[in-house]
Amino acid sequence: MTLTPWQTAAIFAAVAAGTMLTRFLPFLLFPENRALPPVITFLGRVLPPAMVALLVVYCFKNVSFSSASHGLPELIACAAVAALQRLFKNTLLSIALGTALYMLLVQTVFA
Repeated sequence: MTLTPWQTAAIFAAVAAGTMLTRFLPFLLFPENRALPPVITFLGRVLPPAMVALLVVYCFKNVSFSSASHGLPELIACAAVAALQRLFKNTLLSIALGTALYMLLVQTVFA
């Protein structure tokens, strides 16, 4: 399926408008000179830990603790990410090094 230049331009415009809407809407709904509604403050406080917990559960959903490695690479990498985050307080560094450790464990130690 080939798109005409007008269809391509329309797709780009729709994607740009959608992106701009999601970026500008919070500033329009909650201007700086007004206090945030209590529900937004509550959600800002409880959603980040809830999302992290959801991601951890998702990461462990297919781990078989009864198979050969017994989930050790996953548990070691998870502990490393937690320790690195606590030590350096740098999310990108923690995730990158935890992922590298997991890949090293899976491809060499538990291969």
